[in-house]
Amino acid sequence: MLLSNWVRRSNRQATQLLLAASCCAAALTPAWAQTPTDPAKARVQTMAQSQTPALLDTLKTLVSIESGSRDLEGLEKISQLIGQRLQQMGMEVKTIPTKAPDFHPQLKGAKLGSVVMGTKKGKGQKKVLMIAHMDTVYLKGMVEKQPFRIDGNRAYGLAIADDKGGVALILHTVKMLQDLGFDDYAELAVAINGDEEVGSAGSSALLVQLGEEYDAVMSFEGGGVDKDMVRLATSSIAIVEMKVTGKASHAGANPEGGRNAVYELAHQMLKTRNFGDPAKGLKINWTVARGGDVRNVIPASASAIADVRSLSNKDLDLMEASLKEAIKDKLIPDTQIDLSFYRSRPAFEATQASRVMAQHALGIFQEIGQNLVVQERATGGGTDAAFAGLRPKGGVLESFGLRGFGAHSNDNEYIFIDSIAPRLYLSTRMVMDVGSGKVKW
Repeated sequence: MLLSNWVRRSNRQATQLLLAASCCAAALTPAWAQTPTDPAKARVQTMAQSQTPALLDTLKTLVSIESGSRDLEGLEKISQLIGQRLQQMGMEVKTIPTKAPDFHPQLKGAKLGSVVMGTKKGKGQKKVLMIAHMDTVYLKGMVEKQPFRIDGNRAYGLAIADDKGGVALILHTVKMLQDLGFDDYAELAVAINGDEEVGSAGSSALLVQLGEEYDAVMSFEGGGVDKDMVRLATSSIAIVEMKVTGKASHAGANPEGGRNAVYELAHQMLKTRNFGDPAKGLKINWTVARGGDVRNVIPASASAIADVRSLSNKDLDLMEASLKEAIKDKLIPDTQIDLSFYRSRPAFEATQASRVMAQHALGIFQEIGQNLVVQERATGGGTDAAFAGLRPKGGVLESFGLRGFGAHSNDNEYIFIDSIAPRLYLSTRMVMDVGSGKVKW
């Protein structure tokens, strides 16, 4: 009898906590600056506002599943959840396995997270694709130190801003369209990949293909911090690997007989550290270095890895050429230097169709009295919008996700709760207008 009383009391406490969270979420839903005069648009607004508690619940579920880019077990678990949710909303779902190419400098043919792909036919004019990623940078076990929690206008959790907030927004956008009975699109599609944080090494070819097939691609990376934004540009990314081969010898008795690979590596790294052009966003940072094994032996081998960023794809060619020219000038004769330059992610560069999409998004936000910034210049980050936008059929636009902060931080990643409803309104209205052919380019 005592046990049953305890169970009933615990259930009541849990219910009270859920109600409190819902009330908190409702209180944080923005007081709309204005309501659209069109009754159909006003209905979307009302529905978006009512979705906030449910989306927070989805976020709690997503961030509680650990899904690091190399955690195949966790990625399988979260992909099954996403696939089930899409199926429940009438989508045809398939899971597409991926692996890194054998020539990848770090992953070298490794099995990676799958892509969950959902599609739904409609009766409209345009095919619309929404993309996000479910993998994270976090190591397994870290969720215990940062569980989901709500503090004021912020919801905290690992990868909640990058990019499980984007996944949740897509799921609830599909849900809203279903509840509205809207199918005035030729096809609605969702692609959630599990390898974005390792450069989309396994899914990139599929993303390029999808960009060629769909009339519009909406990518759901974070939508800003202090200001709501969408992006027309992200950086290209390359990985440089430098290997130096020298000659070992006794560090005390015969150092002159060796060829110090660490010295040569350090010389090359320091010489090239300022290569690039800030005006072009072209920069290199050496981030990993290794050399030698034994204290009293002149090291015969050393290696380093660098991260390269650029605003355009063609400028990566300039960096590669400069590095290959630089290694011809050596500090230590008789050393060998091998340099590989792997293009990990292209730059996302705006097309006219993408610019039309951005302006239309700005107009949709204005319908509810909200301001939207169109970010024209890349800020150093790279995204999957770049693959979708490499050979696009139509428009590609980045940053439909929630406003948030702290991506890749161990204990301070959060989204702003009051951005949920406006962002849901934006994504749902964009699908409706693009899918029905109202957006022309």
